[in-house]
Amino acid sequence: MLVIDPGVWTEPAATSGADAVLVTHEHADHIDRKRLAAQKIPIYAPAGAALPGIAFRPVHPKGNFRVAGLNVTAVGGRHAPAYAGEPDCPNLGYVVERACYHPGDALHLPGAPVDTLLVPMQGAWLKTQEAIEFVRAVQPRQCVGIHEGQLNDRGISSINGWLSRGIEADYRYLRSGESTLAE
Repeated sequence: MLVIDPGVWTEPAATSGADAVLVTHEHADHIDRKRLAAQKIPIYAPAGAALPGIAFRPVHPKGNFRVAGLNVTAVGGRHAPAYAGEPDCPNLGYVVERACYHPGDALHLPGAPVDTLLVPMQGAWLKTQEAIEFVRAVQPRQCVGIHEGQLNDRGISSINGWLSRGIEADYRYLRSGESTLAE
């Protein structure tokens, strides 16, 4: 089992039984360093990421590697800027088996078709219009809303509505504990 971005808001059981962890970038909502440091799971993260106390295998943009029995391609390179002058950090998106793409905190195009896109719903670096345009540019068969940790139920409902109406793909938002996607 491969887990992507088990951050501080992720359910503690998310890494139970994991064969490996992919980390898109160093922010706490994407990596719970304390939890992962206590586990013996191989961790892959962007080369140059500041992850004190975490031993990880560095991944470079456009890198292809095999992990947990799956083929993975790294996409992107840098985190999207929150606003002018704020420092960014290394950020890689991961295309797993050419089937699923998790972009982390950036909207880099995957460079090849993907069946399922995990689309960020909210972030200091993101506008809803940008999320919709990103889905339209990627043209996945289905997409799933992610990165909603700072939204309340009203905000989630609003962004789900915009994404459902604004894109051609089959859109789905999975609440904590749900894992079913369209076949």
